[in-house]
Amino acid sequence: MAVVDVPMPKRPSAASISAGHDALARLLGVDRVSTGTDVLAQHGRDESFHPEAPPDVVVWPRSIDEAVGIVRIAVEHRLPLVPFGAGTSLEGHVAALAGGISVDMREMDAIGKPSIDDLDVTVQAGATRRALDARLRSEGVFFAVDPGADATIGGMVATGASGTMTVRYGAMRENVLALTIVTGRGEVVRTHSRARKSSAGYDLTRLMIGSEGTLGLICEATLRLHPIPPATAAASCTFPTVRAAVECVTQVAQYAIPVARIELADELQIEAINRHDDMSFTVAPTLFLEFHGASEEDVAAQANEAGQIAAEHGGGDFAWASDEQERRRLWHVRHRAYDAARALRPGAKGMTTDVCVPISALADCIAAAQEDIAASGLVAPIVGHVGDGNFHTAVLVDPDDPDEVARAEEFHTRLVERALAHEGTCTGEHGVGYGKSRFLASEHGAAGVEMMRVIKRALDPYSIFNPGKVIA
Repeated sequence: MAVVDVPMPKRPSAASISAGHDALARLLGVDRVSTGTDVLAQHGRDESFHPEAPPDVVVWPRSIDEAVGIVRIAVEHRLPLVPFGAGTSLEGHVAALAGGISVDMREMDAIGKPSIDDLDVTVQAGATRRALDARLRSEGVFFAVDPGADATIGGMVATGASGTMTVRYGAMRENVLALTIVTGRGEVVRTHSRARKSSAGYDLTRLMIGSEGTLGLICEATLRLHPIPPATAAASCTFPTVRAAVECVTQVAQYAIPVARIELADELQIEAINRHDDMSFTVAPTLFLEFHGASEEDVAAQANEAGQIAAEHGGGDFAWASDEQERRRLWHVRHRAYDAARALRPGAKGMTTDVCVPISALADCIAAAQEDIAASGLVAPIVGHVGDGNFHTAVLVDPDDPDEVARAEEFHTRLVERALAHEGTCTGEHGVGYGKSRFLASEHGAAGVEMMRVIKRALDPYSIFNPGKVIA
């Protein structure tokens, strides 16, 4: 596989930065324009392994009109513009590789009144997932994409996020109906109506989903909602091997059992969860499952079918979450798996991987990854949204040990090579950022990458939006 080194973008001149800063202060007031060292550092890093790259200035818009003004200033002074949400991304998305303006969207956090008849809601980009969930629960509806971290909706749109319920409800691409964006020419565009389908022109909404801040500034999103299911149950189940657990998942999919969540954690990840969250799971490859249904009988039927398949693959009895509080705790510890993994080796950083393959290839790919981890002498727990073929390793490395970092990078490259050989992808949900951009040519081919560059040049003619990310 050809691995391409992506050149870093050029920084603007000191004069451009100074003039842009003064214009931003006039637009927003000095209290919402910062050049403080700590603020810049905070906005130059995310949760990834990649080094900090601070911007030259941070701003906080409160309206679409202010967002338009910020983009126009960036265009006029040719300043890079990097959107910032909660800083929970994992591929260096928010790193200001060329300096410029970090646009912190968290003060644009309004959540509109949900339409129960239409099952949708419009929110501003800075609203967080947990704030949205709290607003919706009393209405009897929920938003189904849950990446675990309390990410902003704008950030989730930008990275094409998914999560534990993707297997049943889909990822952001299936749950975003329309967007309001500011373009590279400082114009406001609504990408779609609230209608559930349309054949009117290009699908601008899905073009923006997963664009990682490189094509425009996302300001609002209209989201698809789902009724809270009348009956819910969650359980865990241990297996003798990871392969047995994954083969169980494959058969559950083949039998079209509508599980809401089906997640994998290997032995090392279970050990990490037990230590970090004071749990007492059996240390063995484990599936975490959740079932949604119209009635308790419906849920019991789904669980019974899944339990029979699990038993055929050596799975133990389901350990049920006894009530709603226990069910939420079960998923809380699953969502904190990355933190638990990092706690196995204090001081180390987590180099996350994110391959996704057709589910028929999943068992072979995970087994090969485990063998590769052992042969490389690395510490790397495995978790996965295995219901849709996506799994992660968190390679725990000492960033000051060049040999260990090199072994981790070589492992990551081999992992991606195997995924691509099985017609998979280098990233199922974390996005490309600049950490995975070197794999794009191998995945899409030169012609595919060039199509992306043509789109980028057309929509961002001055190359201000998040330069250095996704494609050079």
